[in-house]
Amino acid sequence: MPAELKPWLLAQGSLTRQLTQLAGGQFRVEPFRQGFERIYLHESQLMQTGVDQQAWVREVYLYGCEADPWVKARSIIPVESLKGQGLRLRYLKNRSLGSLLFARATPDCIRQIALLPEGWTRRSLYLWHQRPLIVQETFLPGFQQYLLHHPQL
Repeated sequence: MPAELKPWLLAQGSLTRQLTQLAGGQFRVEPFRQGFERIYLHESQLMQTGVDQQAWVREVYLYGCEADPWVKARSIIPVESLKGQGLRLRYLKNRSLGSLLFARATPDCIRQIALLPEGWTRRSLYLWHQRPLIVQETFLPGFQQYLLHHPQL
């Protein structure tokens, strides 16, 4: 694990807040894919649900103060988690999931870290209002380069 990414891969709390602070207040979300689909086997195993589970899947790029995206995020929200307070998670538009997830408190989290073809990734299982959802965040090469040239931590 690269030393410059280690604090980011292990950090607790809102990645939105942390990226915004690093970028001097600049932050934006660019959704590029969302809709209902079957979840992957590793996602169903992490949530301890059936492999045929349907979920609202949203993929976005997170930007800081650079032209290139810093993070590719994938949110997996099972249909059962879209009830009650969770209904809002389907209508985020250009808003970050973290703006809702961490609005009042830090939800319980189980985290996995892996090196995937796209880059170093953390996969977090959160219980939000007692319902599971997964957030997978892949730190892209542009972010790693930014950290190397702008050491902050």
